[in-house]
Amino acid sequence: MPELPEVETVARDLRPLITGATIVDATTSWARTLRAISPEDFADGVAGRRIEAVGRRAKQIVVDLSGGAFLTIHLKMTGQLFVVPQGGPEDPYVRLVLSLEDGREIRFRDIRKFGKIGLYGADADAAAEDPFAKIGPEPLLDAFTVRAFRKRLRARKGRLKPLLLDQSFVAGVGNIYADESLWAARLHPLRTARTLRPADERHLWIETRRILAEAVIRRGSSIDDYTAPDGDGEMQDHLAVYQRTGAPCLRCGRPIRRIVVGGRATHFCSWCQRLPAGDRAGARAILRTVSAPPDSRGRTRATRAERTQRAAATRRAAARASVGG
Repeated sequence: MPELPEVETVARDLRPLITGATIVDATTSWARTLRAISPEDFADGVAGRRIEAVGRRAKQIVVDLSGGAFLTIHLKMTGQLFVVPQGGPEDPYVRLVLSLEDGREIRFRDIRKFGKIGLYGADADAAAEDPFAKIGPEPLLDAFTVRAFRKRLRARKGRLKPLLLDQSFVAGVGNIYADESLWAARLHPLRTARTLRPADERHLWIETRRILAEAVIRRGSSIDDYTAPDGDGEMQDHLAVYQRTGAPCLRCGRPIRRIVVGGRATHFCSWCQRLPAGDRAGARAILRTVSAPPDSRGRTRATRAERTQRAAATRRAAARASVGG
């Protein structure tokens, strides 16, 4: 699922393309793409509204419309956005189209149909609803200081990996960048927050922000179906641990390990990211599932992740071909 860097990239690509454009109609071919609104009401709610700004909050794109309304677009696993001339080739995976006054259209393409689009503030008589009320702070804002991070961290007792994935704790971090941040900070994903020393807290704060910022510069990680209007990302070529099971650690050369934490694949170096003795007993059952190292010839076997990446690259190319990209 696209995380903060990927969603930020999509928002930045869209901003110069659609800011100032006026929506004249909306066509929905998969009603469940919409959050708590019918296709008819959605079309009525956006028609005639000017796109004032495009931004991001957590893992969602936010499109501000005239009259105080705004759209939220959650790409989920396979959501993609393209801006194309009207009358282009039909695409069976396009779930929603916003027709613009200037003859273009914004297409929301979503193979697996998990993506969601919401409309808020269009009904002046309805009570104001904040879809981000339960979302934590943005990690790249200046207000997210080490002091603020430390305060939130010390209020929690859970393991670090699930904690970083908790969107109420901090916004936008997902599986990829949680693994990368923990490796960079030399912290085991099963370590509990209560065992961190002040230096550990500061190190995690620094590395999380550094890696997210680098990933934004590199346009995110095009590992699965993620692509942006202006093309793929390149952060996938600079990841230290994510989906590198069995490959040598970039620091110590020992094999990267893989376990499953809370249903999520988790990658780490057992040498560089030591688990404190006090956390080992509670983590023993999970650690028994650790992946095997490379085979005796020093090569990692072809993994399911690698096959998935190749298939995803093919899908991304097909998506761009469908819009003439």
